[in-house]
Amino acid sequence: MVKNWKPLLALLCLVWVIFGLFTFSKVGHRYIGKSYFQSQNLQPQLDNFQSDLGPLVLNVPTAEDLKSKIVVTQSEIEEHRNRYGTLGEQIGNIKTQYAERIQEATNVNATDLKTKLEKERDAKIKDITTNFGDDEHVRKKILTQKEELVDKYIKAVQEEAKNFVKNNNQWSYELTNTESGKTFSSGNVSDSSAFKIKFTGQHPLTTSNISSGYLHDIFYQTDISLDTEELKENFDYTGTITISKKSAQAESIMVGYNNFKTRQYTFSFIWLTSIVAAIFAWKGRKEVLQMVQGLTGKEAFAKMKIDYSIVLLLISALVYLITSDTAFYSIINDFYDYNYVRRLMDILFKLGVLIIIAMLFFVQLIWLYDRVNTAQKLEENLKGSVLWSLGGSITDLFINRSIALHSIVMIGAAFFGGGSLVASMIGGGGFPVLVLGICAMIGIPAMILFLSKMGYLNRIMKDTKDMAKGRLNRNVKVMGKSPLAEHAENLNHLREGVSTSMHEQAKSERLKTELITNVSHDLRTPLTSIITYTDLLKNPDITEEERQQYIQILDKKSERLKLLIEDLFEVSKMASGNMELHRSRVDLTQLVQQAVGEHEEDLAQAQLDLRMTKPHEPIYAYVDGQKWWRLIDNLIVNVLKYALEGTRVYVTLKRTAEGDAEFTVKNVAKYEISENADELFERFKRADASRHTEGSGLGLAIAQSIVDLHGARMSIEVDGDLFKVIVRIPSA
Repeated sequence: MVKNWKPLLALLCLVWVIFGLFTFSKVGHRYIGKSYFQSQNLQPQLDNFQSDLGPLVLNVPTAEDLKSKIVVTQSEIEEHRNRYGTLGEQIGNIKTQYAERIQEATNVNATDLKTKLEKERDAKIKDITTNFGDDEHVRKKILTQKEELVDKYIKAVQEEAKNFVKNNNQWSYELTNTESGKTFSSGNVSDSSAFKIKFTGQHPLTTSNISSGYLHDIFYQTDISLDTEELKENFDYTGTITISKKSAQAESIMVGYNNFKTRQYTFSFIWLTSIVAAIFAWKGRKEVLQMVQGLTGKEAFAKMKIDYSIVLLLISALVYLITSDTAFYSIINDFYDYNYVRRLMDILFKLGVLIIIAMLFFVQLIWLYDRVNTAQKLEENLKGSVLWSLGGSITDLFINRSIALHSIVMIGAAFFGGGSLVASMIGGGGFPVLVLGICAMIGIPAMILFLSKMGYLNRIMKDTKDMAKGRLNRNVKVMGKSPLAEHAENLNHLREGVSTSMHEQAKSERLKTELITNVSHDLRTPLTSIITYTDLLKNPDITEEERQQYIQILDKKSERLKLLIEDLFEVSKMASGNMELHRSRVDLTQLVQQAVGEHEEDLAQAQLDLRMTKPHEPIYAYVDGQKWWRLIDNLIVNVLKYALEGTRVYVTLKRTAEGDAEFTVKNVAKYEISENADELFERFKRADASRHTEGSGLGLAIAQSIVDLHGARMSIEVDGDLFKVIVRIPSA
């Protein structure tokens, strides 16, 4: 039980330390090592005293002095003249005001009253007429009104001066006007003082002759306002202002003094206990961390996205700050009802709320730190945040700038139009209504266009859904040249690509099945012969001639099986990219001559008429001579196997207009080539579909691999029974 209280006490001490630092940052400079008379608490009283001392005691102006400074401007004359309208409007208003009253007097035969009213009316009309014809007449009227304001102000100053002396008798002063040398004093500044401030020639007391307090409003209480800047005059004084120790016992001083001392003791207690609490908090920091880590709710907090956690923490911090400020002001505020019990209960309640909120804040802070205390954790949490996802979405918006621009314009128009609508409804006026009209003219067509685009988007989404279900027989409708239309066109290309891919996949599966079948057949045939003749050799009754015959067959079939396995191994190496090339500058003319020359007798025996065409000058290329020899050899062997007897075979080497070396082999096929010509490059694929001919079926596949390794190009053309292989490689 004690162990459970220790981390809680340490956390409570941490909260108290933070509150102590908070209060110290706010008022520490005002209460540490200072008395009430050295603090800012006395400053408001001093400021009020100094601001009223000048206009009420030191610099009291006379009415004549202020009246001599009054100025009536032409603009004031014009404003006074036209205040109630033009001359005609004002005369009309006067006549209207008196017409009913004069008529009533006439109805009751009140001749004297009627005459009096007519005289008043005519006098006012005459005065108004004079206003519009004589500036001096208007100036005198304005001047009279301003002088009345001055008289009213002087009278108010004389009354207020009596109250000022009575209410500020705790202050003593002896001040001398630097210009006139006149000295003003009150009390005895030589008495032992609790507070004293001196003014010198370098730092004088500057006071005005016009009050800046409520008396100042007297100058603005009529239609005619009196600019006090015309009347104001500043005076500098040197001397001393003091509060004697005896005067310091005055009630007005003691109230502030006692409040200051109470606050000083209170904050000193808070700061001293904060230092002690800091020691306990430091010693119990590990227990606090362990306790917080084991609290219920950590898992739920950890599952929240990091930005939600940060927002929750910031809200807690804001509430924490507000409650700290509230608790602080509950301590610093004055309570004039002297109900100390109620004051203490109020402070304790607010401190209790502060402690609870502070603990919640620190628990969240520790949990959040535990989530991001390593770079890897921080990166994982950031990438899983809502803002990261939102940033990615906003970034994706600008993949297509047209869509981004349209979106921004639509949102801006919506906000602008909505703001204009609100402004026109609240404030009225012509401009918001005009803007709203413009927004409507633009916004309504934009809204119709937007809805149309959304309809088109729904159509594209439906077609995409059908495509995802495998319905590839219908194109997505392309409308216009918008980004949506471009997207629809891309979907159509994708549909075509998927269809082609499915066709190629089906073809690949078929070729794979054929490959397995062909490999099995081509390996099984010589292997079956080897097993058969091996069993025959085991018979002791066979003759020596038969034995030699069987051995020759076994040797032939073994060589056949060996060649098949070597070809398969070689084409596999080439396909995997593990074959190394040893390039050199080779004369292709000579290489073709030698490679084809080795098969001239075989071609003659196969009743094939060779026609070779080659240039007289050498054609060089950077190739692996051995591999390129194998390429040419495989193509010629392919001719020997599949060319029709009694036909011509054309072998050509030339330099193309592009500068490439082109090697071509043409022959008439012995078998009908009904398959796609490109499939002849597949492994174990033969033009002889019945597979009666000798060979591995890897000749063209090996040739294609050699060409690919060299970065060259190889193609097959079939025209009826005419079979043509073309190989191109850049010449050196």
